Amino acid sequence: MDTPAPFDQESVRRSAKARDITLNYYEAGPGLETVAGATSATTEVPAGGGLPLVMLHGGGPGASAWSNFAAALPRFAPHFRTLLVDQPGFGASDKPPVVGNYFRHSADHVVGLLDELGIERVHLLGNSLGGGTAMRLALSYPDRVGRLVLMGPGGLSLNLFHADPTEGVQRLMDFSANPSREALRAFISTMVVNQSLVTDELVEERFADATAPGAQDAMRAMGMSFWNPDTAEDGLLWREAHTLRKHTLLTWGREDRVNPLDGAMVGLKLIPKASLHVFPNCGHWAQIEAADEFAEVATAFLARHVERLDKVDDRKSAR
Repeated sequence: MDTPAPFDQESVRRSAKARDITLNYYEAGPGLETVAGATSATTEVPAGGGLPLVMLHGGGPGASAWSNFAAALPRFAPHFRTLLVDQPGFGASDKPPVVGNYFRHSADHVVGLLDELGIERVHLLGNSLGGGTAMRLALSYPDRVGRLVLMGPGGLSLNLFHADPTEGVQRLMDFSANPSREALRAFISTMVVNQSLVTDELVEERFADATAPGAQDAMRAMGMSFWNPDTAEDGLLWREAHTLRKHTLLTWGREDRVNPLDGAMVGLKLIPKASLHVFPNCGHWAQIEAADEFAEVATAFLARHVERLDKVDDRKSAR
């Protein structure tokens, strides 16, 4: 597949109120006027029942919607109205105190954003931390969600054979304890198999974002919501997996060193309408390291959504 032309970041940047905060996001797709190299993004009929697609990024140092999904946007925008959202505490979004567990905190604000934009129902695609947010949103607001694509999702991943913390999580903790370019490079190196992707430019960009005003406090607040006994249990999404009634595509890099592949087994067993796709020679960033295959698999899965039939199926499954 030819690599699609990238979008210009500022031409697709937006912001809107999300309850009591403002969230930054990027938007392109059918029916939207955008300035981009991939001008065909506004010409095709939307797939997946016409529902917009919201992408939610991971939670590593310097993570943001653009850093995780800029390369994915021109692959999905020809088919879906696509929104890449900076979750609360990340990127250019506001960084309020985390209330409760982060997954619920973020999901509530993402729904607030959808309300502000007048969007009733969406497909969700989430990586790592964003996967946990996507699942919490689907559990708490089932009428707002069509289908789910989860990439090595936090909260749902339950390591059967690997120790906790995993190598990738330990590297994240090392950076939080002593932020440096060297520690950040070590963390990013655990994200991918192909180490040529760990460029000096990427390290510098992520380091700038990770050390921007308020970013480290926001990272610590997010992390503590998974350690504090009063809020941590709400993040154990695998305990609620059997109640999820959405068609769910679990995607995993075979060599994932953050949420290893064995973590997929519980979700695959418990979610009634789950399937699993594994990318070989791929780490935690499938959307980057297996970009073409990931887009093909996810787009095909979402395109099978028929809004009327899936709503009926959701109601039958809930009985």
